[in-house]
Amino acid sequence: MLTALVVDGDPAARDHLADLLCLGGWHVQQATGPEDAVRLALVTDVDLVVTGLTLPGGSGAEMLRRMRRNGSRARFVVVTAHPTDEDRAEAAAAGALVTLAAPVTARALLDLLRARTTGPGAQADDAGADDDLVDAELMSRLQGVYAEALPSRLSAIDWHTRAGNATAVAFAAHTLAGTSGQLGHPEVASICQEIAADARRGVLAHSRVARLQQLAGV
Repeated sequence: MLTALVVDGDPAARDHLADLLCLGGWHVQQATGPEDAVRLALVTDVDLVVTGLTLPGGSGAEMLRRMRRNGSRARFVVVTAHPTDEDRAEAAAAGALVTLAAPVTARALLDLLRARTTGPGAQADDAGADDDLVDAELMSRLQGVYAEALPSRLSAIDWHTRAGNATAVAFAAHTLAGTSGQLGHPEVASICQEIAADARRGVLAHSRVARLQQLAGV
């Protein structure tokens, strides 16, 4: 299994990226800033680094340069809201293969999965590959992993609701909302967003959780 390192100071953005990558079959580690990320890259065989340009305690671009100087052969991907030409140039100069607009979509994730080979400058897939077929196969895989993980995610929301842990409910529901929306389950995403919003206000909506379980068919 390949390893991805997600670096972002925003927990929601970091969790969103990590969850999408996990669904795609990656082992994911997370770091909040450059120092933690550089240390992790030194002791872990990281295949992919996904980072923002502005991080707590430093620059994402400088962090990538440090990793490369330390011998990292990971592929670098930068994610930033509304990337400008200057952002793309800064990221490319630091060794990033691509700069993606935040929030990252499932389609963008498919493109990342298509480039799983490690090492800077690795060759892309055969030019004659049928991209539509590749997308369909990878999306089918993502849907399968999503379906397999859904019962445990629903159980976590239900258990934390019964236990009165509003913080855990908000986190679990928010995470499931993100992946459900990305993978074409808008009704599940919508009710998860409602559950998360209620939990942030300290309200544990047992009826919404029951409705969620009905919608998901679990």
